[in-house]
Amino acid sequence: MAEDYYSLLGVARGASSDELKKAYRKKAMEYHPDRNPGNKEAEEKFKKVSRAYEILSDEEKRKMYDAHGEAAFDQGGPSGPGGGRGGFRGADPSDIFNQMFGGGGNPFGDMFGGGSNQPQDSSGEDLRFDIKLTLEEAATGVNRKITYRKHVTCTKCTGSGAEPGSKKSRCPTCGGQGHVTRSNGLFAMRQVCPNCGGEGEKIEKPCRSCGGEGRVVSDHSVDLKIPAGVDTGTRLRSSGNGSAGRRNGASGDLYVVITVLEHELFERDGDDLACAVPVKFSIAALGGSIEVPKLKGKTILKIPAGTQGGTTFRLRGEGMPTLRGGSPGDLLVRVDIDVPKKMTEEQKKALSAYAEASGDATTPVSDSWKNKFKKFFP
Repeated sequence: MAEDYYSLLGVARGASSDELKKAYRKKAMEYHPDRNPGNKEAEEKFKKVSRAYEILSDEEKRKMYDAHGEAAFDQGGPSGPGGGRGGFRGADPSDIFNQMFGGGGNPFGDMFGGGSNQPQDSSGEDLRFDIKLTLEEAATGVNRKITYRKHVTCTKCTGSGAEPGSKKSRCPTCGGQGHVTRSNGLFAMRQVCPNCGGEGEKIEKPCRSCGGEGRVVSDHSVDLKIPAGVDTGTRLRSSGNGSAGRRNGASGDLYVVITVLEHELFERDGDDLACAVPVKFSIAALGGSIEVPKLKGKTILKIPAGTQGGTTFRLRGEGMPTLRGGSPGDLLVRVDIDVPKKMTEEQKKALSAYAEASGDATTPVSDSWKNKFKKFFP
């Protein structure tokens, strides 16, 4: 039984062209022969996903497939011998791969090495570094020195890729053009020269330190200034601190991704902070003042008489600073009534006297609440 093209790519039947391309790129990266040398199963998978993408990325072919399935492109299928409209069978999956992603540089960078038919992008790779901060550090900002591994320019050849004293010559395969023309009998395509990778020249003697790459892997340190107000998921870019490019190509960028650790007292919601404070029954009933903690120091909060449990007070400007300036967030203080678990005999007598005077013994539930939901109290 033929495999479903949508299932092969891992997309829904209504997937957009961008979703198809993204899914194909992922699958092709996984199964490409240059990444799986000698693996026949991976090679077969690569052929299948290339076939699926070639059909589904073409609007008319996709309509035919949706109507007739794979039979639309078989010999004698609904569209005639060979599919009749540029059928896939007999075509080189690598040509399909290059046709779909050609003209914009190798979508996989250097991952497939010199065997790729796409131009070797000389630019360095972007890198990611994860940093964990406390809530206090996120509120004030912090300076951090980080060390990580990355490609740096080879000092022996100063990034040229050539052994000192050696020369570069014109590529004999493409004559210095950087590309060659291939034909599969159906159409001709101009492709990057497989011998020089599109550079049009060959190094006479590659640098022994970097193997002709013009870069080597080494430790690298960067001093970072993390601004106040960052949150989990904040991504900061440090331009030029990614990997150095091949043969003096442009360096990539370093992306620092922030994770703010959970706090033992405060919860964060955007730029606002929230905390719960247990308040004595007597203070909630009679009113008074309590101390409320902040990230730095404390403040006084006035509790009005008759404050109910769950009441939330908003302290303006006492939350987190905003990352891009402007007014800081607020601090939300929720009042929880602190019910004593143990009382002295004197306290029990006093509380019993209050209960008797207020009629709590005969009406333990608020009359206003019962009246609101009286249909549940027949």
